[in-house]
Amino acid sequence: MHSRLIQILSDIKSPAILVTGDLMLDKYVWGEVNRISPEAPIPVINVTHEEFRPGGAGSVITNLTHLGARVFCTGILGKDSAGENFARMLEKSGVDTSGMFIDSKRPTTVKTRVMGHLHTAGRAVQQLLRIDYENTHPAPKEIEDKVINYVKKNIHQCDAVALSDMNKGLLTERILETVTTLGRTTGKPVIVDPRIGRNCSIYKGVTAITPNRHETEVMTGIDVSTPENLKSAGSKLVKELDLQCAVITLDKDGMFLYQRDGTHLMLPTNPREVHDVTGAGDMVLSVIAFVVGAGSSIADAARLANIAAGIEVGKIGVAPVSREEILRELLGYHPSLEKIKTVKELKDLLNKHRSKRDRIVFTNGCFDILHRGHVEYLGFARNQGELLVVGLNTDRSVNNMKGPSRPVLPEQDRARIIAALEDVDYVVLFDEPTPEELIREVRPDVLIKGEDWREKGVVGREFVESYGGKVVLAPLVQGISTTDIISRIVEKENQRAQKTV
Repeated sequence: MHSRLIQILSDIKSPAILVTGDLMLDKYVWGEVNRISPEAPIPVINVTHEEFRPGGAGSVITNLTHLGARVFCTGILGKDSAGENFARMLEKSGVDTSGMFIDSKRPTTVKTRVMGHLHTAGRAVQQLLRIDYENTHPAPKEIEDKVINYVKKNIHQCDAVALSDMNKGLLTERILETVTTLGRTTGKPVIVDPRIGRNCSIYKGVTAITPNRHETEVMTGIDVSTPENLKSAGSKLVKELDLQCAVITLDKDGMFLYQRDGTHLMLPTNPREVHDVTGAGDMVLSVIAFVVGAGSSIADAARLANIAAGIEVGKIGVAPVSREEILRELLGYHPSLEKIKTVKELKDLLNKHRSKRDRIVFTNGCFDILHRGHVEYLGFARNQGELLVVGLNTDRSVNNMKGPSRPVLPEQDRARIIAALEDVDYVVLFDEPTPEELIREVRPDVLIKGEDWREKGVVGREFVESYGGKVVLAPLVQGISTTDIISRIVEKENQRAQKTV
C-alpha cells in the first residue's frame, strides 16, 4: 500500500487547482507567560514577536503551492492593511492574486491568536486567546459577479476545484450553485470543506465534502461514535447531497470515506503528539484536491490526506506540509530522512550555515545503485568543506539522460540511500537536464565533479567562480560504474538462464 502511495505522490507534477472561499489573515502573537495578573485571574503574556500567515481559503492556497500545485484563486479582501498584507504574502509565494477582489465596505477577516510559552508547564505552547475581526454578511452582487466570472474564465484550465467555506459570506448560494454546475459540465471535481450553521443542501451536487465529526453529526442527525453509524451518516450525506463521496474527518480516530457505490474505508491515524489541531481540515481539503486533480482515486487521495493531517497537528498553528514530509512519513521515519530537503527548505538552512561561515560543498549525480566509487567520491567531496549538499537527478531526469531502462532504483529510494551516508549533510532532488539552476540556488563555495568532466566542461563552473567559489575535480575509482554493474548482473542472469535450459 505505502509503495503505491509513494509512487503516486512522487509522480504528481503540478496539477492546476482553483480555490475559492473565505480569505482571512491569521495573526499570531507569541510571548512568555510566567505570572497571573493582579487585576484579574488571567495570565500576563510578555510579547516577544508577532507573525502573519494566510488563513481560511488562504491556508488552502498556501498548502497547495507547497505541494507543488499551480493555483488559481478568488475571494474577497477588505480595503485595508490586513488585505494588503494577505495579498503581499501570496504574491511573494508566486500566487496570482488577480482574482482577489476588494470590497471597501467590509474589513478583511483577521483572526488573532495569542500564543504563550508557559513556564509552569515546561515552556509548553498554549493558545491563550483568539480575537476575531470580521463581517460575515453575504457578498454583494457585484462581488458575486466578479467571482463567478473569474471561475467561468479559469475553470477550463484547472484540474480540480477546492471550496473552503468558513461561513464568512463569500460562498453564497448563487456562487456555490454556479461552481457546482460548472464543475459538472466541465468534468472538474469540486471538493468542499463545509461549515455548520448553513443549510447543507447548498452543497448538493458537488463531488465530495470533507466534514469533521461534529459537522457530520449536525448535518445528518446521526451520532457517529460507532462504525455502523458512520456508514449510515456517510450514506445519508452521499444520497441526499448527490455526492460521489463523503470524507469524514474524525480527529484522533483518523478518517472515514464513504463512496456512492456503497464502498467505505476507515483510515486510522498514526499515534503522535498533537500540538495544535488548527489547520487540519484545510490540509485534508488541500491534499484531496491536489491528488484527485492529478488523476488519482479518491480513496488514495483520502489516504494521503489522512497522513498529511497527522503531520499538520504536530505543528503549532496553521502551517503547510510539504510533499517531502508526506513521503518521509510513508517511507518510515529515520533521522537521515531529515537530510532530504526541498530547494526552499535547503536555502533557509544554508543561510544559517553561511552565518556561521561554514564552507558549503555541492555535487550532483544520479547515484543509481550505490557502489564503492560513489562512496569514495562523496567522501572526497565532504572533505573539501564543512557541509556537503548532494543534488540528485529525479527519475524523469535520469530517464531522459540514460534511456528508458534507467534508473534501476526510484528517486525516493536513491535519496534515502544517499541521505544515510555519514558524509552527506543534505539531499535535494532536481528535475532539470542539468544542475545549473540548482547550483544558482545553492551558491556553493566548492563545486565538485569527477575527473571525467575535465574535457566535457563542468556545468556551473562560470557561475561559481564569478563570486570567488572554486571547482574541484574528484579522482575516480577505475573499473566501477553503475552501467558496468548492471551489465554484469545481466550477463550472470543470462548465463544462469542458459544453464537452466
